[in-house]
Parts: sequence; structure tokens; C-alpha cells
Amino acid sequence: MAAPMEVAVCTDSAAQLWSCVVWELHSGANLLTYRGGQAGPRGLALLNGEYLLAAQLGKNYICAWELQRKDQLQQKIMCPGPVTCLTTSPNGLYVLAGISENIYLWEVSTGNLLVILSRHYQDVSCLQFTGDSSHFISGGKDCLVLAWSLCSVLQADPSRTPAPRHVWSRHTLPITDLHCGFGGPLARVATASLDQTVKLWEVSSGELLLSVLFDVGILAVTMDLAEHYMFCGGSDGSIFQVNLCTWPGQREKSFQPEQEHGKVFRGHRNQVTCLSVSTDGSVLLSGSHDETVRLWDVQSQQCLRTVTLKGPVTNACIMLAPVSMLSSDFRPGLPLPHFNKHLLGAEHGDEPHHGGLMLRLGLHQQGSEPSYLERVEQLQAVMSSTLEKNVLGGQDQLRIRVTELEDEVRNLRKINRDLFDFSTRIITHPTK
Repeated sequence: MAAPMEVAVCTDSAAQLWSCVVWELHSGANLLTYRGGQAGPRGLALLNGEYLLAAQLGKNYICAWELQRKDQLQQKIMCPGPVTCLTTSPNGLYVLAGISENIYLWEVSTGNLLVILSRHYQDVSCLQFTGDSSHFISGGKDCLVLAWSLCSVLQADPSRTPAPRHVWSRHTLPITDLHCGFGGPLARVATASLDQTVKLWEVSSGELLLSVLFDVGILAVTMDLAEHYMFCGGSDGSIFQVNLCTWPGQREKSFQPEQEHGKVFRGHRNQVTCLSVSTDGSVLLSGSHDETVRLWDVQSQQCLRTVTLKGPVTNACIMLAPVSMLSSDFRPGLPLPHFNKHLLGAEHGDEPHHGGLMLRLGLHQQGSEPSYLERVEQLQAVMSSTLEKNVLGGQDQLRIRVTELEDEVRNLRKINRDLFDFSTRIITHPTK
């Protein structure tokens, strides 16, 4: 059985010839191109191995292509505002989008907008799920990184704003990128910022494991699958390689390229905006505002290939090619539904669903059966009546019981006075 093919998926901000290009990683052969729009930074995502999603630069919609219908725009997912970043859950069930300072979570199977999270104070700049889809991480221009539990977000009381599991506020300038390692709820998360630091966090405890200070602002960060190395893209075009296995025990350290554990990839002439590592960790893919995508050999730090695009690179990532990308007759199992822009769907102005299937059970009983809320009110009334009769005995029995208790209190008071008078007489008139 042949080994899975690794491909590089890239976009630039010009999009003169195409919106997105896919080329074979080691040979450099172009495999696919997708047309229609300009993908913004951190705005490219693969959905369930069947669709390619691209958040449009400065636009309030997301383009969705079937992987094999590359020349035809499949669908536009309309959003309430310009999308600043985009990601999908690895299990293919959810889509996350940053819109201004809010995070929108959609369910893919229905298109329902499940929740809107408003815990950032400025634009959300990056989003990513953990490998098991149990958590997701958000970073914003407000210098905050938030770790969210998906289960807690979905089960939260609608009247309350869901709270993140962790709030990481150690950065002092906007967050530019983040990367989730493997391990699900035990994963480690690397965050990059314009404050010239990259920090490594633990999702389970929320603790800061490592903070590395560089001489320039960091705009991209990634790790290899084994998490031996962390790669950091600088604003000057340099790429720094940090060895996580031989790093000293200090939590805060300055990066020194001349030391044994510090290595630098040099070749880009402008800021590095995106980084990705191959599955075996042997090659590194980088994209830059100098309009080039470069493939590097990690061991020697030598550039293996340079691909020139037509504009600043906004996305560049390495992925295993899905079956649907390589098979010309493959079609998605289900069509994408209409994505609602509001939590309550059409009641707040969303257009009616087109082309979907809505299943409604029990239509023959509609109008003859009480609604769920009516049944709840009836049940509450029955329970209150039963409680009143069993515990209090009804209103008439209650009045009788109160009268009996009042009589008993009066008798006890009389007995108490008699005892007091008798004791007083014994004390004041002792027996001779």
C-alpha cells in the first residue's frame, strides 16, 4: 500500500490567478487550484476531508469548495461581519470563526449557530482545536489567549456567557499565531506575539511551561509532531528553531542563535506569516510577505524549493491529501447546509433553508396535544396541590390544626404559671 501523499496548500492576498493552490510537497508538482476570492490570514480550513473553506479577506463570507469541484464555487457561507480567522474541528462536526471580538460556533450537520462567545475585547486573530476536538484555543489583539472546553460551551446556560477554562494573559502585545500539539486535553499550546516572545502552555493545568524571548516580533509558530522542536517566524524574515528537549530548566529564557540548541533559517526578505512541518518532521514549509513559499530541510536549514506567488502569503500548510482530493469522481457524502447568522435562525432574519431536508415528527398530533411548556405547567400545578394536601392537610385541616396548637400553648402557659406560683410559695413560706 502506497504511503499517504503530503501536499502543501497555499494562498496569497492577491489571488490574481487562483484563490488557493495545492502542490505535491516533495516534487513541487501543481495538483489543484481553486478560484474565487482572496483568503485572509489564518482563514483556510479543511472540513471533514470533503470541503475546503476560506475566509475572505475583509469580506463577510466564507467560500466553500468541494475538493474536486475546484473551478466552481460551491457555496458562500454568509457571516454577520468580516471573518478574521477560521478553523474546523478535526472530527468534522463544528466550524469556528472569529468575527471582530466574537467567536461563532456552527454545527456542520444542521448549519445551526450554536453559540456566540464574547470574551475577547479586540479582534480575534487565531483559532485552533485540539486534536481530539475536546477543546479549542483563541488568541486576540487584546493580548489574551483563552482555552475553551467545547463540552462546557455547548452545555452552558443560555442566559449566561460561557467562561473559558483558562485565561492566559502573560503576553503584552497582540497574539499573532498559536499551535496546539497532540494530546487532546493534555496537549501543549504554543502562542506567538508581537511582544517578541513565544510561550508554551499546558491545557490540562493552565500552567506556563516555557517563555522564550527573541530580538524581533514573532508572527508564526508551529511544532513538529513529536514536539521536539518549536519553529518561530520573525518579523525580519528569520525562522528560529527551538529545541524543546535540551532547553534548560528555566521557564523564561532569551533565544541565543549561537548556542548549540539555537538554529536559524535565513532566506525570506520580509516577515514570516505562516509555518508548517511535515509528518516525519524532516521538512518545514514557510510563507512570507515577500510573496514566496519556501520548503526547508530541518536538519541542515537549507532551502529545498522556493515557490513565488503573486502577493503576500496569507496561508501555507502541509497536510495529508484526503482521498477526495486525489479521486476525480469523489463527491461529498452530504451537502453543506445553510449556515445561520443568528442564534435563533429564521426568527431573526435568516433566509429560509434551500435544498435541505427538514424532518418533523408527529405532524398528525399537532394542535391536539399540549405543548411541552403547557405540560410542565400542568405537572407543576399537580405537584403543588399534592404537596399542600399531603403535608399541610388542606386549608380546612390547617385551620383546625392551628386552633388545636393554640389551645395546647395556652394550657402549657397555665401549667407554667401554676408551677411558678407553687415554687414561690414553697420558697417564701418554708414548712416549720
